[in-house]
Amino acid sequence: MNHDQSHTLFQQARQLMPGGVNSPVRAFKSVGGEPFFAKRAEGAYLIDVDGNRYIDYIGSWGPMIAGHAHPDVIAAVDKVMRDGLSFGVPNALEVTMAQTITRLVPSCEMVRMVNSGTEATLSAIRLARGATGRNRIVKFEGCYHGHGDSFLVKAGSGMLTLGVPNSPGVPKSLADLTLTLSYNDFEGVTRLFAELGEDIAGVIVEPIVGNANCILPAEGYLQHLRDLCTQSGSLLIFDEVMTGFRVALGGAQELYGITPDLTTFGKIIGGGMPVGAYGGRRDLLSQIAPSGPIYQAGTLSGNPVAMAAGLATLELIQAPGFYENLSARTQQLRDGLQNAADEAGIAFTTTGVCAMFGLYFCEEPIAGYADALRSDSSRFNRFFHGMLERGVYFAPSAFEAGFLSAMHGDAEIAHTLTAARTVFAEIAAA
Repeated sequence: MNHDQSHTLFQQARQLMPGGVNSPVRAFKSVGGEPFFAKRAEGAYLIDVDGNRYIDYIGSWGPMIAGHAHPDVIAAVDKVMRDGLSFGVPNALEVTMAQTITRLVPSCEMVRMVNSGTEATLSAIRLARGATGRNRIVKFEGCYHGHGDSFLVKAGSGMLTLGVPNSPGVPKSLADLTLTLSYNDFEGVTRLFAELGEDIAGVIVEPIVGNANCILPAEGYLQHLRDLCTQSGSLLIFDEVMTGFRVALGGAQELYGITPDLTTFGKIIGGGMPVGAYGGRRDLLSQIAPSGPIYQAGTLSGNPVAMAAGLATLELIQAPGFYENLSARTQQLRDGLQNAADEAGIAFTTTGVCAMFGLYFCEEPIAGYADALRSDSSRFNRFFHGMLERGVYFAPSAFEAGFLSAMHGDAEIAHTLTAARTVFAEIAAA
């Protein structure tokens, strides 16, 4: 593949933007090499500025569940944007979006639109703190909730120690209010609540961990969190920025039958536009300004163009058999990759649910972040670049989930598996 124009653009970008990118993972730092620059996208494909085509398994990090540039979504955006790009006053599409989310996700009796997943999670923990009068937040190792200060905290030396900032600029005093536990550790979270439960405002969790590749909850774990929060008066916050409307129409909470107090959304509800939202019980959301004292605002929240793209996408995913087809395609991909790795004698395992999957270069089952760390990152990096050169784009990190869209069909999966057999063989021979 020729990457001359992407190379030139990246060299220019490095002089103008930190690392040459506007979001760190785009820089290919963990896998090595230089990123390509997209020019357009269609269906299951990305096309770069040099004319190279890639089967895309990140889908703009999740929102393109119906495929890139779906005609219905483009038509909806085109129609709305002709009336104006932003108003600064309420618009009818905000109401329709709120009606749609509250109908599809019953735990959300009210919802507030914001502009990103990070805004949604920051607003949710502010609400949790304001509503409970408590300050401590519990998060889990390997989960990512955006770049807010409260989330950029790693675990201390012991299970119940105070958090430690893992980014300069995060005050130690704020990190002290964030407790980090191991995901799927029943004993650890039980012990924490026994000691500090009365001080915990909320527990925020990716119900399926999408930022340590793809880690599924152990049987009964999410219910255990629900029970502990109920007993202590803490709020259970599901971060469904990735899983919302992707693993099931009602998200992970529908899939696993758990009712959180608050839920955060992003990705799919924007149909590719920058959008987020948080919702939950009416008594909680009623405490948000202007109806209550807990302040949160956003000048561009509920942007009509973003609402149009999101509503068109949410309409598409309600088609009969939509999720069944996505699940079958994802399983087809996972099984094919596993068989190809086995044939080459490569230690490899996959995880996944519906249209979300993870790839690990190890044989052991993946139950938590520590398991994900055992994956051979050097083999993943060789796999990533080998697939990229053959026109298949997986996430440029061993710790990011992959996503399928409704436009990934037999041809795309067959191409992917053919490429994978070649790459696995090369890795085995190295």
